[in-house]
Amino acid sequence: MRVVIGRIGRPHGIRGEVTVETRTDEPDERFAPGAVLLVDGPVQQLVVDRMHWHSGRLLVTFEGVVDRNDAEALRGLILEVERPDDATPENPEEYYDSALTGCTVVTVDGELVGTVAEVAHLPAQDLLVVTGSRGEVLVPFVTEIVPDVDLGARRIVIDPPAGLLDADTPDDGDDEDA
Repeated sequence: MRVVIGRIGRPHGIRGEVTVETRTDEPDERFAPGAVLLVDGPVQQLVVDRMHWHSGRLLVTFEGVVDRNDAEALRGLILEVERPDDATPENPEEYYDSALTGCTVVTVDGELVGTVAEVAHLPAQDLLVVTGSRGEVLVPFVTEIVPDVDLGARRIVIDPPAGLLDADTPDDGDDEDA
């Protein structure tokens, strides 16, 4: 399975180095020297020559990219890696987005909520985007609300706080208290 791990940004300096917007929790591993990264476009793959962090940004030099012009030609490319379908992160409390997507979501009482459509990564926390008969529900992916993830059964159990699953009712403009 191919998974996105980053996007090439602007060149940095004149020797072919580029900035990379990371989309992985394992950037030091994914962008290690010698790593082969897959891309769609004129270049089918790039091999990492060097990587380092500078002011919170990942800077990468790829084999064969020797100057700013070469680096500029890579700008905007999406970087991917091939990962086995059954791969899991080292930390047992972490999950790959692809493993969560498609899982059935039920409450602790057994009520069907829907299916995970995607995982939204926000600065404060990750959210499970669940679609079902209630429409789209955003479930904070924290242990207090998501006590059980069973990837083997493709099932996620949630313990929603009051109001989380309530359908939003559109404001019709009739406010009797006005």
